[in-house]
Amino acid sequence: MYCMPNFTFKKELKAAVRVGEIVSIYSPGPFPANQNGVEYLEGPHYPKPHSWYAKVQVVEGRIVKVLS
Repeated sequence: MYCMPNFTFKKELKAAVRVGEIVSIYSPGPFPANQNGVEYLEGPHYPKPHSWYAKVQVVEGRIVKVLS
C-alpha cells in the first residue's frame, strides 16, 4: 500500500497527518486498500527504493493517525 502524496520520508507523512492534510491510501495491485481500520504502508513509491514503512489508522480512505 502507498499513500498520496508520495512522501520521501516517514517524518513528512507524520507531519502532514498531524496538521490535518488530506493523505489518502491506495493499492497499485489487485488487492484493494482498507478504507477503514489499520493498514500498512511503504514509501516512497516504486520505482524508488522503499526507505520507510508505517502502520496507520484509516477512516473513509484517509489516514488519520500514524501508529508506528
